[in-house]
Amino acid sequence: MNIKEAHSNIFEETTGYKPKNSLQTMLIGRPLATEDAPHQTIGKLVGLAVFSADAMSSVAYGPQELKMVLVAAGMGALHLAFPVVLGIVGLLTILIFSYEQTIHAYPDGGGAYIVARDNLGVLPAQIAAAALLTDYILTVAVSISSGVAQIVSAFPALHAYRVEIAVAMILFVMLINLRGTKESGMAFAIPTYFFLVMIFTTVIVGLVRLLTGSLGAVIDPPALEQDLVQPVTLFLILRAFANGTSSVTGVEAISNGVTAFHEPRAKNAGTTLIWMGVILGSLLISITYLSIHIGAVPVESETIVSQLARTVYDNRGILYLLTISATTVILVMAANTAFADFPRLSALVAADGFLPRQLSARGSRLVFSRGIVLLAVVAFLLVVAFHAPANNLIPLYAIGVFLSFSLSQGGMARRWWKSGRLKPGKEIVEQGSTVRFDKGWLHKMIINGFGAICTAVVMVVFA
Repeated sequence: MNIKEAHSNIFEETTGYKPKNSLQTMLIGRPLATEDAPHQTIGKLVGLAVFSADAMSSVAYGPQELKMVLVAAGMGALHLAFPVVLGIVGLLTILIFSYEQTIHAYPDGGGAYIVARDNLGVLPAQIAAAALLTDYILTVAVSISSGVAQIVSAFPALHAYRVEIAVAMILFVMLINLRGTKESGMAFAIPTYFFLVMIFTTVIVGLVRLLTGSLGAVIDPPALEQDLVQPVTLFLILRAFANGTSSVTGVEAISNGVTAFHEPRAKNAGTTLIWMGVILGSLLISITYLSIHIGAVPVESETIVSQLARTVYDNRGILYLLTISATTVILVMAANTAFADFPRLSALVAADGFLPRQLSARGSRLVFSRGIVLLAVVAFLLVVAFHAPANNLIPLYAIGVFLSFSLSQGGMARRWWKSGRLKPGKEIVEQGSTVRFDKGWLHKMIINGFGAICTAVVMVVFA
C-alpha cells in the first residue's frame, strides 16, 4: 500500500442536507461539504498560532527549569545559564533545519512517524507514534494545569476547584477544535499574538533599560530554596542543558500538521517553522540574558518571567499584569497544539492499521473529531486522577519528545545516505515519498546524524 492508498482510507463523513438546529450544531456548527475542505486550510500567520503555542509557551518555564538545576551549585553558577542556553538554541537550529527538510520531503505530514516508517522500519515508527501521541496527552494535562495554577495563585479561593476549572478548560478547547481547523485557528490566534506582543515588549524595554544603565536588580527577590551547595560538574551542566531543552518541545508540531496549510502547503509550513524557530530562539536568549543580569532567583514561588516583568516595569502595574496574564493564556493555549496534531497523527497511524480505523474518519466539520474527543477524554481522566498535575510531568513527556526527535533525525540521516547512493536522475519510490539524488546529501546527513546523537543524549539524561 502506498501513501496515497493509505490516505484514501481517511474518509469523510458528509451530509447532503441542512439539519435542524440542535445542540450539536449550536456547539460545533453545521456540517461542511467535502468540497469545502480546501477552504478549511490555514495560512502562515494563523498556522503560527495553531502549531507554535506549545513551543512558545515553553519560554515561560524553559529558562527557569535550566537555572533551577544550576542553582544547586549556588547563585554564582547562574552565569553558566547563558552559554548553556546558546547550546540549546544551537540544538533548536539543528531541529528546525531537520524538520524543514522533513516538511518538504514528506508534504503529507506525519513528521517523525512517517520518517521513521520509511527509513528505519515499522517498529521504530510505532515507537515514535506512541511517544508523540502520549506526549500530546501529557501536553494537554500539563499546560492546562499550569494555566490553572497561575489562576489559583492570583485567586487562592479557587484552589479547591482547580480540577473542575482544568476540566472545563479542556472541554472548551475540545469544542473549539471540533468546529474546524480554520475556526479554531482564528479563535486562538489572538491570545497567541497577545502573548508575543507582551513578552517582546518586556524583553525590548528590558534591553533598552540595560543599555541605558537604568535596569536594576530584582527588588525583594524570593528566598532561595536551596540548602546544600553542590560542585559544578559536567553532569550538573548536562542536567541543566537537558532541563532547558524542555523549551524546544513542540518544534515537531508543524511537520505533523502540514496538510492543514494553504497550498503550496510544504512551502507555507516550512516558512512558518522558520518563523517559529527565530521567535523561540530570540526569546530564550533574551530572557535568559536579562534574568542573569537582574539577579532573578529560580524558585517555585515566583517565576523568572514574573521577576523580569516587575523589574523591567518597576512595579506590579498594568504592564506587569498584562504580561503575566498573557503568559497564563499561552500556557493554556499550548494545549491547542496537541489538539491540532494528535488527531492528524492518530489518523495516519490508523490508516496504516495500527490504531482503530474509526480514528481516520473525518467528522461533520472535516476534522478528525474522534481523535479530538479521545484526546480530551484521556487528558480529562489524567487531570482528575492526579488532581491537576503540575510541572513535575515535564521531564516525563520530554523523554518521549526527544525519543521522537532522535528517531526523526536518525531517519532523515538515513534518507540522505540513500540519496547519496543514487545516481542523478534515479529515484526510489517509497510509501511516504520519493527519494532522489541530492548533491548536498553528505552535509545534511552529518547535521541530522549529529542532531540524532544530541537529542539521544538529552533523552538519556532526562531518563
